[in-house]
Amino acid sequence: MCGIVTYLGKQQALPLLLEGLKRLEYRGYDSAGIAVMDGQPVRLMKSVGKISELEARIDPVKFNGTAGIAHTRWATHGKPNEANAHPHFSCDRKLFLVHNGIIENYLPLRRELEAAGHKFVSETDTEVLVHLVEANKKSGLDLTAAVQHALRRVVGTFGIAVLDQDEPGVIVVAKRGSPLIIGIGNDEILAASDVSAFVRLTKQVVYLNDNDVATLRRGDYSIVSIEGPAEVEREVETVDISAEALEKRGFKHFMLKEIHQQPDTVVNAVRGRLLPEEGVSRLGGIEPVLERLKSARRLSIVSCGTSFYAGQYGRYVFEALTNLETDVALASEFRYRSVRFDEKSVVLALSQSGETADTLAAIREAKRKGALVLGIVNVVGSSIAREAGAGVFMHAGPEIGVASTKCFTSQSIIMVLMALLLGRYQNLTFNEGLRILRAIEEMPKHIQDMLDRQEQMLEIARKYHKAKNFLFIGRKYNYPIALEGALKLKEISYVHAEGYAAGEMKHGPIALIDESFPTMAVVPQDETYDKMISNIQEIKARNGKVIAVASEGDREIRKVVDDVFYIPRTLDLITPLLAVIPLQLFAYYTADLHGREIDKPRNLAKSVTVE
Repeated sequence: MCGIVTYLGKQQALPLLLEGLKRLEYRGYDSAGIAVMDGQPVRLMKSVGKISELEARIDPVKFNGTAGIAHTRWATHGKPNEANAHPHFSCDRKLFLVHNGIIENYLPLRRELEAAGHKFVSETDTEVLVHLVEANKKSGLDLTAAVQHALRRVVGTFGIAVLDQDEPGVIVVAKRGSPLIIGIGNDEILAASDVSAFVRLTKQVVYLNDNDVATLRRGDYSIVSIEGPAEVEREVETVDISAEALEKRGFKHFMLKEIHQQPDTVVNAVRGRLLPEEGVSRLGGIEPVLERLKSARRLSIVSCGTSFYAGQYGRYVFEALTNLETDVALASEFRYRSVRFDEKSVVLALSQSGETADTLAAIREAKRKGALVLGIVNVVGSSIAREAGAGVFMHAGPEIGVASTKCFTSQSIIMVLMALLLGRYQNLTFNEGLRILRAIEEMPKHIQDMLDRQEQMLEIARKYHKAKNFLFIGRKYNYPIALEGALKLKEISYVHAEGYAAGEMKHGPIALIDESFPTMAVVPQDETYDKMISNIQEIKARNGKVIAVASEGDREIRKVVDDVFYIPRTLDLITPLLAVIPLQLFAYYTADLHGREIDKPRNLAKSVTVE
């Protein structure tokens, strides 16, 4: 949510800041702004709406300068308008500040500052920060010290960047609970919420830790803690992301590109991690804690959104392959539960970005209570990756579309590998392990087969896209897939959809069924097949239309449903990871037929970094 970009160097800042903001559009926003400086009064422009609207309002001649900060805002405190857009400025209009996060104690701070004569022009929590820095500057502190003193007083989360007209060669950034990364270029330096904002200029990065305050100078930087003056060291790392990976490469939307990347992302998720000669997987990221993991008795999976549905699938997998007592919790509700952990408890956090605020809060609570914390994330250097005791990276590459697709399958297949590894130390036989590995190896070609037939799903979407409501149903492993399919449709098409365990049909949802309320049924020929057919018959008896996602070769299914999309046959355990592909395509084509902004759906953000 929100996005920060800063630049200080030898080039004109404006085009680089605008490019960076466009790279961060996927994070979600409703307004944007830029402040640029070059030894003159700072030039400021803010706009509601798209970055293109901000860009159209800026005169590049007047916005010359080699230092600047920029921001995309996703509204929390205060409506989306120009006054509430960032950057915010001090009373003397010399200080300019952008902020991601939430300042929880902003109201008492605001009252105190107003009593001291500071004039506020917005409804935001952020504006207290720039006035706190201003008050410290007036007491004689330099910009870095003024930011340190200001942040000592705030409760909440932040990633900030501050520009000071009186210190033109400096930008100060700081973070707590919101991602912020420094990029080190050739006689220039940048900072952003995501490396995608500056990867074209440099791949040399420094990931800031919580409570770091960094002073950026042209080609140089220093880092101190919020609490003290002593410098701290942070490792310079090289990121493995190409600028080309951030382009659509001929696809109409990033989401469609990312759906089509799944044959490759599955390969990347399992590369070097399969040992068929032993019927087991190898996960180097959890080897340091493997002995403790082998002795564990309880596993809690915590996550949000699509990752939560991946976690629900993972629960079935761990229960099937291991002796672990497994549960799944919404990270946003985790802290409200009275959960008792001990040295035999494991918490597994799932997050594409590795920055999800609720999931971070959940794992911190779990660590406090003594649990072993593992992570499955996509972003190297992210907060969850660094805070977890161990974990596994997805290696899925940047996922730009707000609605997650390829990371769902990557998370899920890694959980299969993790459960397989533990299961082989317990009761899982070599032959059972080998069958799972063979099924995983076949997944990329099975997914490609379905993508090669995507026009079939486009035709189904054309037939049903005008429906106002949808029901998605499945059983056992495919129940979470029904939930995920419904979520995808809601996220990007804005069509109401409900995901249900098919066995719950008679406990309420069937009351909704009529000829205008179609159902998407995930009905492969597995152990739940006969019961799923009974559920479909109940829907058909009430004039409901049914689209089936069914196993190749199942000709009988055509006699009881209206439309079918066939998926390749594989192990029951792996089938859901194939069944999700047509549901992703259905959501995509439905949204496209409605003319939606698929990569940036309204009100949503890619990385939810505030609670």
